[in-house]
Amino acid sequence: MKAAICSLLGVLSLGIMATPASAQTVVSIEREAEIGTIEPEVYSQFLEHLGGQVYGGLWVGEDSDIANTHGVRDDVFAALQALQVPAIRWPGGCYADLYHWRDGVGERTPRENMAWGGTEEPNTFGTHEFFNLAERLGAKTYLNVNLGSGTVEEAADWLEYITGTGETALAQERRANGRSEPWTIDYLSIGNETWGCGGRMRPDYYADLYTHWASFMFADEQKPVMIVAGPHDGNIEFADEVLDHPMIGDVSSGISLHFYTLPTSDWSAKGAAIGFPESEWASALERTLRMDGLIEQTLGVIDAHDHLGEDYGLYVDEWGMWVDETEGKSSLWQQNTMRDAVVAALNLNIFHKHADRVPMTNIAQMVNVLQAMILTEGEDMVLTPTYHVYEMFTPFHGATSLPVELDGPDYRYGDIAFPALSASAARMADGSLAVALVNADPNSDHAVTLERAGARSVSGRVLTGDAMDAHNTVAQPGRVAPQPAEIRVDGDRLTASLPARSVSVWIIK
Repeated sequence: MKAAICSLLGVLSLGIMATPASAQTVVSIEREAEIGTIEPEVYSQFLEHLGGQVYGGLWVGEDSDIANTHGVRDDVFAALQALQVPAIRWPGGCYADLYHWRDGVGERTPRENMAWGGTEEPNTFGTHEFFNLAERLGAKTYLNVNLGSGTVEEAADWLEYITGTGETALAQERRANGRSEPWTIDYLSIGNETWGCGGRMRPDYYADLYTHWASFMFADEQKPVMIVAGPHDGNIEFADEVLDHPMIGDVSSGISLHFYTLPTSDWSAKGAAIGFPESEWASALERTLRMDGLIEQTLGVIDAHDHLGEDYGLYVDEWGMWVDETEGKSSLWQQNTMRDAVVAALNLNIFHKHADRVPMTNIAQMVNVLQAMILTEGEDMVLTPTYHVYEMFTPFHGATSLPVELDGPDYRYGDIAFPALSASAARMADGSLAVALVNADPNSDHAVTLERAGARSVSGRVLTGDAMDAHNTVAQPGRVAPQPAEIRVDGDRLTASLPARSVSVWIIK
């Protein structure tokens, strides 16, 4: 291995020794070639009204026997608070284009949730409950307004109700409903998946509607970051046509991208959450690694439109694992395993790589639905492997992403092959280095050697499981949880073994 430099201020070289059949791997981290700031919002959450996410998962109401504060479960709130949640997207998703905000203020009006199976929405969790939750968590707010079945007047009124500072009827109505001070809308999107559940619109038609509506989205004394509803992985050209609109750059700061990891890539039979074969470990990870190319492809589309400006952003505001529903559970409930943890960490490493262009992402979703942070069962709560990844990665919030090069062995299964190892690195405000290491190989450990390079101290944690589908349950809530990493000092080197199917985060001071 090439001799390491004498100080952490230069290039750090890691030697990752693979299994005996593989050549040595070298990871290089360039401390002087900064990519950009990893905005905390890269770790944002998504709270949509579907299944058991809001009702029973997050919200139980003030009269519940489950401990709560203003109707929000205390255990779930404390778990989210520990994640330092930067921003929350609400109320959807597909549900956003069926949501009428007046149903959820004052006297509540129940509605059928036709976007997700026709279940009844009591609307006891509405505008006040969402903004108060975000305020308590210290999280920014990302609001999706109803373009599909709403009106521009309805949307404009909602913004005035939320942010009004004067003596208008809507500001006074908010005060009468219990909130004297206005709230802040940090991010705003008009419509969602307008090519599909949001109205099956042609891109040029949506672009016209967006620019029209955006002209009337006045948040009193505020200017939210305006986000255009963009494409998914199968129709990137939708973004190209929307962004052709000559005025879209005047009324927006970025466009969204949606991408889900389906183990089988078949929406009619996505694959099981647990008990899956190694072939579906391999296919899921191969698919999730497409995120890197999709981001680069969409950024290429953005850059082809000169009228947008240099700072036009890409917001990956829906992403995560999506598998078949679990029998006997609420809609889109799925167990969360070590596979989900590896998928999350691989994507976060990709987002770090694009820190200069991707200012926010929103994993789908927060509680009980899809790749959730938290699962609830009555009064019990379980933290998922994905939750632990997000907690382990908190040192990356606001840190400066550094370029990482990795040339190592592939993991292979049949015709599928991808790098067994993934890494990202960032410099924190105090000058310490955070390094994330993922071993996506479900079978083999990999030894890691990091040049000590004058480091005063190093600490780390590792998350792994005893099986590909290792997961936490009410009966076994700590089966998958971070453990201290065994990092050995060997002269000028730091060495450790990355277990199979694992996620590690090191802090080097």
